[in-house]
Amino acid sequence: MSIPFRKKRLPEIGEVVIARITKIIDKGAYAELLEFEKNEAFIPWSEITTKSIRDIRDVLKEGQVVIGKVIRVDKKPYRVEVDISLKRVTEGEKRVLMLRWKRLQKAQKIIEIVTKKLNKSLDEAYENVWIHLEKNIDPFSLLEECVIKGPTVLINYGIPKDWSEALCEEAKKHIQIKTVKLRAILKLVSLKPDGVERIRKTLESISSSIQSKSDVKLSIYTVGAPRYRIEVEALDYKKAEEVLAYISDILTKTAKELELDEAELQREEISK
Repeated sequence: MSIPFRKKRLPEIGEVVIARITKIIDKGAYAELLEFEKNEAFIPWSEITTKSIRDIRDVLKEGQVVIGKVIRVDKKPYRVEVDISLKRVTEGEKRVLMLRWKRLQKAQKIIEIVTKKLNKSLDEAYENVWIHLEKNIDPFSLLEECVIKGPTVLINYGIPKDWSEALCEEAKKHIQIKTVKLRAILKLVSLKPDGVERIRKTLESISSSIQSKSDVKLSIYTVGAPRYRIEVEALDYKKAEEVLAYISDILTKTAKELELDEAELQREEISK
């Protein structure tokens, strides 16, 4: 699948590009540059591989997606000729670009779906969405961020509110954010007549203190009085640890204010 929103500029010498083989001839192969408006390139036989081969078809097939490095850009009066090399691309460059390419395709697929749902054209999607997203080296990361923080992320990039809201809603269906989870057992005891109310206020104090953190999910449920389980879910361990430490501070302060007889937070386990 070629992406609908192509770069309007020409590729530059030394730039690593992604291409699909369209035709193989005796002297090399032609390929479609999948990201560029000027989308044809030639791969000379000598630039295909460092290995000795008798037939180009031993290493290349029509329809195959390859990673190449631009070695020539010749702007002729009536056409532009671009040559790319496959053998000059390192394994590291291949891995990085292939990953970026897959993420780019996912981002554009989400935009295409939203475009149809809003009864808009791809030209409108390009003007309202893509020209803003492509300012970021990884547009997909912005969609990941909007899944976590909401449409404001995209609105701040200049994308209209209706598009931003629809994109975030659709992104939630296609993007699963990897998180880590920390668990702890909370023991609360109050021997006073209104002890149940004091414990309830303690739990509410902990819960309300985390509600403002959009990138953290907090769950509290009963294990069996007087024990409660706390689960902190965040994007990384550092953030989860910070939140758990914050909860411990809130617990200490609230337990003192409400004069609880016992308030203890004990880490239970760590899991992905």
